[in-house]
Amino acid sequence: MNTHILSPTYHSPPEGESAKQGRLRPQLSRWGVTAVATVAMLCLFSGCSLNPATGNVNLVLMSESREKEVGEEEHQKILEGVTLVQDKNLSDYVDEVGQRMAAVSHRPDLEYQFFVIDSPDINAFALPGGYVYVNRGLLAYLNSEAELAAVLGHEIGHITARHAVQRDAQGRLRSGVAQVVGFGAAVLTGSGYIGSQIAEVGSIWAQMGLSGFGREQELEADSLGAEYLLEAGYAPQAMLEVITTLKNQGDFRRRVSGTAGGYHGLFASHPRNDSRLQQAVISVGQLPPGKALAPDHAVFRDAIAGLEVGGAPGTPRVQDERNRYYQTLLGYTMVFPDDWNIEETTTTVEARSDASPAPAQGQKESEEDSEEDQVQIQGSLRVEAQRIQRNIEPRLFIRDVLGIADLQQSQPLEQYRLLGHTGITRDEATGKPMRVAAIYFGPRVFIFRGLADAPEGTEEADATDDRLLGAIRSFRAIQRGELAAASGHRIKWAQASGQFDFAVVAQDSPLPDYPEETLRLLNGHYPRGQPEAGEWVKLVE
Repeated sequence: MNTHILSPTYHSPPEGESAKQGRLRPQLSRWGVTAVATVAMLCLFSGCSLNPATGNVNLVLMSESREKEVGEEEHQKILEGVTLVQDKNLSDYVDEVGQRMAAVSHRPDLEYQFFVIDSPDINAFALPGGYVYVNRGLLAYLNSEAELAAVLGHEIGHITARHAVQRDAQGRLRSGVAQVVGFGAAVLTGSGYIGSQIAEVGSIWAQMGLSGFGREQELEADSLGAEYLLEAGYAPQAMLEVITTLKNQGDFRRRVSGTAGGYHGLFASHPRNDSRLQQAVISVGQLPPGKALAPDHAVFRDAIAGLEVGGAPGTPRVQDERNRYYQTLLGYTMVFPDDWNIEETTTTVEARSDASPAPAQGQKESEEDSEEDQVQIQGSLRVEAQRIQRNIEPRLFIRDVLGIADLQQSQPLEQYRLLGHTGITRDEATGKPMRVAAIYFGPRVFIFRGLADAPEGTEEADATDDRLLGAIRSFRAIQRGELAAASGHRIKWAQASGQFDFAVVAQDSPLPDYPEETLRLLNGHYPRGQPEAGEWVKLVE
């Protein structure tokens, strides 16, 4: 936690004892003496530095440049393990608010990036170096731009105070090895998709962020977030409001399911009536006249409108407009060229283009068509799965098992933590160049064979081969977030009338379980109370 690292507990001398005899008498165990001595040595050899956000001296064993490298490395893991929300309006809005908060932080020069994860879990987390992630499940329960800014400010506070880096150093000290250890057993909060996805890709740093940093550092992040709210023009009180909203959600979850958990472990260790939290927010100060930001509430409502509520494991759904294919039995997905038709069996899939008719006589292609669109991408790609019988590398599998000894343009494939190999050979039936590849995934090897319909050496043939290679490179495991079926329940806004009653509205709600309580939670009116006439409320359709 962010206290001076060399700060043993001292007690005043007992009554009657001289000041000289009892002055600053340390109460340290043998282990404590050893620990302090060890920390002192680490600090002596460049292990301590000033906290850029608080000015305290903290034990860190990582330079800022390395911190940025870690953030980038872990971010790539996150992208492999989660699905991002495809709503550009929402993503851009979250980024805009986040950048406004980051600009007034203690480390504004970091290149902050903000992402919305398509997960119903109510959580958010940050990685070292400026990466912030917030789940759509948390966004659904926010009721103002200030509350969104409070969540993002809290995560920025973890980054500016280098909490993850401190935990890394403390873990090394405890374990005696130069690795991030001691955090792998952290209990993920919120359950559900995001925790298991991140655990699957092995990002201990993200697990650390999801689980929280302990009461002291969470309080510090709240305090820093409140400070950034003030500097950005939001009322610091928004920090207490969002914690109350999330605490209510945690109380309700515990009541109906008996499970705890929640945002950063907040509900177990960080209660809304925490006097230290309230004092930390109050001490930040109030907005002076004329400095308050006047956000357009309609912009916030527009960004949240249509946001999916809930979601449960089910059948896959396409996350983009491309021709993405899912093979749920074998657990993989890939993107075939646009408009290619797909036929599948239990262990194979083949995608093939339909010949596009030429423009009618006298008809010109649109000038808006891209050069790529004007080049015909015609061909086929077949994928076949086989059990791996021999422990050999993919290149040797192509040579020894497939019997292809004349592989041209040979190159390895390394994608999504999968190993493979690809190159060009000749199709025995047609004599045409054939793109072939082998990728190892689990106990199976996946064999790819692709052909271009155009004559060899033409621009069309080259373009088709490029697209075939792109499709092969898109092959990866299906992530659990992609197996979350859309709930079909989305947020819409309405203005409350003078007779608005959550109990009455809940009777016509499509929500299957606890509709009244859910509507109250979504609107910050849990467990009782009604909105005033004219107040905008979230409904679910």
